[in-house]
Amino acid sequence: MTEINSAPTPGANNAQIAPRRGVPVWAQVIVWVFLLGLLTIVAFGLRRSQQGTVQVGDTIPDFTLTFFDGYQFDGKSEVKLSDLRGKVVVVNFWASWCKPCEQEAADMESAWKSYQADGKVVFVGADYVDTEPEARGYLKKFEITYPNGPDLGTKISQMFRIKGVPETYFIDQAGKLVYIQIGPFSSVADIHAVIDPMIKK
Repeated sequence: MTEINSAPTPGANNAQIAPRRGVPVWAQVIVWVFLLGLLTIVAFGLRRSQQGTVQVGDTIPDFTLTFFDGYQFDGKSEVKLSDLRGKVVVVNFWASWCKPCEQEAADMESAWKSYQADGKVVFVGADYVDTEPEARGYLKKFEITYPNGPDLGTKISQMFRIKGVPETYFIDQAGKLVYIQIGPFSSVADIHAVIDPMIKK
């Protein structure tokens, strides 16, 4: 009977008995930092979504809106909210693809024209998630003349935490939010009913 030599050949199993290397500490740190950052972003997003829109009585933080060519304010290509302190400011979020926006477009323009001359009220349109050609087509179609510009990077709409378009925010002379209109206005009279008391304050 032939004997089978079961003795291990020197060096044959070196790969099996060599200690396994773990993940380097620096790599673990990077992974944990990334995960913590991701969790922070998610938590911040959830907090913002739970907050809803800005609230009446809030002081609106300063922001800058750059206008479309031909839709400037007093010849300026952009304006800061702080530049309009002392005036009633109406910020209307809209988009060319938004059908409900079309329902109030003519009324918004009509209201603007009624306040434009005395300079106490400024209408500002912020075009939301749109392209300039379509936005300009919309403005031309409804003969909009008040200052309008794109909400670049949705920075302004994120600050207001809008839920959709149209939404309109009425800011008083001291920079405080007085009224929020979610959805389209149904008449010019409804717009006047919000603004007129603000002027008389």
